[in-house]
Amino acid sequence: MNIKTKYITTLSGVLLASFSSLQAAEKEARPNIILINIDDLGWSDLSYNGSDYYETPNIDKLHSQGVSFNSAYAAAANSAPSRASILSGLYSPRHGVYTVGSPFRGRDKDRNLIPADNNLLLPDTTITLPMAFKNEGYSTCHIGKWHVGEDPLKQGMDVNIGGSHLGHPKSYFAPYKNPDLKDGPKGECLTTRLGCEAASYIDTISSDKPFFLYYAPYSVHTPIQASDSLIEKYRAKKSTKAHNNPTYAAMIETMDNTVGMIMDALASRGILENTVIVFTSDNGGVYNISRQWPLRAGKGSFYEGGIRVPFIVYQKGLIEGYKIDDVSVSQLDLFPTFMDMADASFPKELDGISLLPLLTNGKSKIIKNRDLYWHFPAYLEGGNIETKDAIFRSRPVSVIHHKNWKLIENYEDGTLELYNLDMDPSEKTDLSTKETKRVKSLYNRLNCWKKETKAALPISK
Repeated sequence: MNIKTKYITTLSGVLLASFSSLQAAEKEARPNIILINIDDLGWSDLSYNGSDYYETPNIDKLHSQGVSFNSAYAAAANSAPSRASILSGLYSPRHGVYTVGSPFRGRDKDRNLIPADNNLLLPDTTITLPMAFKNEGYSTCHIGKWHVGEDPLKQGMDVNIGGSHLGHPKSYFAPYKNPDLKDGPKGECLTTRLGCEAASYIDTISSDKPFFLYYAPYSVHTPIQASDSLIEKYRAKKSTKAHNNPTYAAMIETMDNTVGMIMDALASRGILENTVIVFTSDNGGVYNISRQWPLRAGKGSFYEGGIRVPFIVYQKGLIEGYKIDDVSVSQLDLFPTFMDMADASFPKELDGISLLPLLTNGKSKIIKNRDLYWHFPAYLEGGNIETKDAIFRSRPVSVIHHKNWKLIENYEDGTLELYNLDMDPSEKTDLSTKETKRVKSLYNRLNCWKKETKAALPISK
């Protein structure tokens, strides 16, 4: 059976049905799709991934039910470029959103190169994922953080609750001072409110056509704020060296509760079997709030702690029940995967690959053998002991990931770093001087990709 027939109605046995009935049956069979994109949630910030301090029972349940990837990657190491790539399906060099705000971050005297120009937002003319869904007859809704444009309604959404160019909330408790979200009662929790809005949308959306819901709560981004009662719960709990911030732990639990709200709403309406749920995070966790050990560094860095993220896909009865450790996937794969699930013909070139064959039968040689890339011709201050230096989380770099190997090109000094991620997920041992042939091969592939995508490069002062 062709994979796509899982998502469209078979004509067998209904040859005598009316044409309109066939159309209605086919429309009904196309899945609803929910993308849950958490902000700054690290790879290790979930109890299913080894945390003994944070509590995430709803996400853990989704993990146990669905297909989860141990080696999944954000499209970028911080928010705006990651979200721009998810929503456009394109690598950063193609849309030019490389970082949040100015690429001239940090002190001028500490920067040895002039960064490339940076686009702050995706142009409204960019074909986005919600635009593609609308073109296929889907209803579209955004709830929470948008960060890639001024108005989600101009970029493909039918409904927008709380989203604009803003990258974080002024407060997690009402009044929110968010012009795109009506204030609730004083002291209302923003994360809980957005979860309620998502559940309400699922409860009330018409069943006449499928829907795409992009649920992107601002949590667990700063400011680090949570209810006093939950904070006290985690103050009383034994912490670890990696995870020890009770307010952050409380934020994670609150966020996890909203995932439960969404799943309960789907079950209550009886549409779990016809809804695909994807859970991920836009980038790695913030290093000075939560360590991502055994992964190195965190948000803003192109070591594993900055770009490896949770990634779970679930559809009851169709996509469920196993884990994938030996295949690396990217958030760039979401756009083509969703289009494949919707049985949509989409002529625009996308940089990802549909995961549908992998999700439905566990096999995809193309995905297993392809390369992943990152390009960051900018500066991001806030370094720590696990980054390249104590000043910057990242200086200008390009990265290629091929199977279990990862090569990092550092533009300031021209050095190359090589890591075997299977043997060394913590990236402690640079093998570039020992694996010279491999370095040369990967570096050539990286340069070809930069040329193909017309990647903007930093220049000398």
